[in-house]
Amino acid sequence: MPARAPHGTNQPPKIIYKKVYIEGHGGHHGGAWKVAYADFVTAMMAFFLLLWLLGATTEKQRKGIADYFAPTVLNTKSLGIGGSGLFGGKSVVSDQKTGPEEGNSRLPTLVARIDNEAGGKMMGAGKKGSLRSPEAVAAEDRRNFAELRRKVLEQIGARKDLARLSRHIRFVMTQDGMRIDLIDDANYSMFALGTTVLEPAASELIGMVGDSIGKTSNPIMIRGHTDSVPYGDPRAMNNWTLATGRAEATRRRLALAGIPEVRFNRIEGVADREPIITDDPGDPRNRRVAITLLYRAGVFGR
Repeated sequence: MPARAPHGTNQPPKIIYKKVYIEGHGGHHGGAWKVAYADFVTAMMAFFLLLWLLGATTEKQRKGIADYFAPTVLNTKSLGIGGSGLFGGKSVVSDQKTGPEEGNSRLPTLVARIDNEAGGKMMGAGKKGSLRSPEAVAAEDRRNFAELRRKVLEQIGARKDLARLSRHIRFVMTQDGMRIDLIDDANYSMFALGTTVLEPAASELIGMVGDSIGKTSNPIMIRGHTDSVPYGDPRAMNNWTLATGRAEATRRRLALAGIPEVRFNRIEGVADREPIITDDPGDPRNRRVAITLLYRAGVFGR
């Protein structure tokens, strides 16, 4: 309360205000120590993880891990990691660090070509695990084709009932592979006239060819050809349907000889559009079925 004014004066008493500032206890400590402690714990976890990796891996694996994080081109498989990624999808404590399930990771493997005496001139040219060029595969196919031709002609010559058909079969090398033509003439037809029914001797011949080509792995193309002699009613039957039907009949006979379905690459009929005797499209020698063993493409491990 205000003090009483001095006697004999009219001056008001002085009023004194006292301001008190209250600070929170421990405010100067804050939360910065928590961040520092979290950094310390993280560093310790990383340190103990490093120690664990050093004790759980071999020298070869440690080299692979180091190269994995290095900005260089490396061959992870040769470094013992397995597959094309870190450990090939396996744990570092697995007994099989490099297989058999390598390649589970999606990390691509980039490998620089290394030319040294360790690989030799035939490096990467083995029968397994290498990419063979189309030229090498084609050369092997040509050797197989020549051997197949020799065996088929020998088998035909050894059969008296088929010897007369030797002049109806022809082997022709083309840019697509080896074509085996089964050709008619004025005295003999592989199919009953105007039908897709094979003659017994022709069926035996195609079966013999099927036994020989069954030992190869080349894709097969079959084309049916006719002469230009027209049908009475082309709406019911024509040379297109006849050529295609004869190609399909040949495919069925080869399938009976053991050729798997997956090897048939193309079955088609071209009617009289590709005659052998170009000067006379109606010549019976234009009637034929062509079985072509196609060249294989370059493949892995074949």
